[in-house]
Amino acid sequence: MNEKVTLGLMNTGVPGLDTLLGGGLGEFSFNLIAGAPGSGKTTLAHQMMFTLANTERRALFFTVLGEPPLKMLRFQQQYGFFDLAKVGPAIRYVNLAEDLRQGDFSVVLARIMEEFESFSPSLVFVDSFRSVVQTSKPGQEGIAELQYFIQELGTRMTSWQATTFLIGEYVQAESEANPIMTVADGVIALAQTHEFNSVVRKIRVVKMRGQAHLPGSHTFRITGDGLRIYPRVLPPLPGDLAGAGGVDTNALRIPTGTPDLDAMLNGGLPQGHVVLLGGPTGSGKTILGTRFLQEGARHGEKGVAMFFEKATARLRNAEMAQLIRDGHVGVVDSRSLDMSIEELLDELLREIERTGARRVVIDSLSEMGLYLAPEFRSDLRLAVFRMLASLSSRGVSVLVTIGQDDQYTEMSFSRDEMSFLVDAVIAMRYVEVQGRLSKVITVVKVRGSAHSTDLREYRITDRGIEIEPHAVNHVGVLTGTAMRRAQGS
Repeated sequence: MNEKVTLGLMNTGVPGLDTLLGGGLGEFSFNLIAGAPGSGKTTLAHQMMFTLANTERRALFFTVLGEPPLKMLRFQQQYGFFDLAKVGPAIRYVNLAEDLRQGDFSVVLARIMEEFESFSPSLVFVDSFRSVVQTSKPGQEGIAELQYFIQELGTRMTSWQATTFLIGEYVQAESEANPIMTVADGVIALAQTHEFNSVVRKIRVVKMRGQAHLPGSHTFRITGDGLRIYPRVLPPLPGDLAGAGGVDTNALRIPTGTPDLDAMLNGGLPQGHVVLLGGPTGSGKTILGTRFLQEGARHGEKGVAMFFEKATARLRNAEMAQLIRDGHVGVVDSRSLDMSIEELLDELLREIERTGARRVVIDSLSEMGLYLAPEFRSDLRLAVFRMLASLSSRGVSVLVTIGQDDQYTEMSFSRDEMSFLVDAVIAMRYVEVQGRLSKVITVVKVRGSAHSTDLREYRITDRGIEIEPHAVNHVGVLTGTAMRRAQGS
């Protein structure tokens, strides 16, 4: 054998799955789709089948349960991938329940081969294969017959150039100890966990011969279009910065919509930077965020806003609401409370791609943690890192807000050391100036750029945020008691 064999890869049609598989599904492979009942195995199989099957590449779907294929089809027809026109010429359903009752694997194998020869499929599915296993005889004799049946089925399917899927209700420990594992070229495991009223679905490629598949567990959701998988992967570094130290010191400056802040930033925010805007409640973070998007629209730059605390209907800025209605600003306003960071990021990136946005506002990271499923809240910093890295790789300019605890005796810019993840930090806080409650703003850092370090007083007006031109003198940091007295409590 002098030439290297190249595996043919097929696109599965399941968003995110080809990334996990290392580029697609290997042709003529023998695969196991494993998982507990209700984890999405049959839906995954049908989604791939209806994507791949056509009159040149036909599919045989064997059912071995007592329920007729018609009942299964009634539910699968509800998904967007289902194409009734393919059933018959491209896809055939066969019920093996009667053959299985005889308890003889040779009879089942003969029936499969008979249907195979009459339809000449390129894709073969057996659901549920665990039902086949459970009919095997007890003891070593039954195990030997089952292993022979599996090996014979795999050998024949491969020699006839068919890609095969065995679908079974296995939990992880069962599937990895099962004799099918020694024959299968690929194993895809599905699971769902329940914690604090949240259900999280996960998928894992346990095994995929000849392919550099993506390891680890990845979340997915079953939607009206079938499965959508959210791979846990970081984006590639931007090509122009990957070998240059990471920061473009000559980046174009873009206006933020608050001219006084632009002056403090030494001419505006460097394009493509991620800026973290931190401050306590009522300090004006959302106002700066909306001004940032409005200014972009005035310069022909579309934007995307991801809101958590404030739904679109609660926006009181008439100009911003009009920009959303006119399509200059897209909105990601999720209401689900058991999401993964990958799912949130997928929604955000799809909206950026749809609108061609150059500016993004995320308001705010404090509330974002409430929308994540409990297991993803434990390391919010890692979740934020993956989100900001993906946005940075697309070259968009991002303004992220984060709420700060009202601890007025401390100088703090962010929680969980998130300030290290961004290119610029702007801090807003309350102070005592000559016996009155005041708001002050300062630029803490801007990577690769000089900036003002003044502590400037500002006011929230009908025109937005107005910053005083000179630094504040004789600032007194409010104690907790003084703050409550100033607020009238």
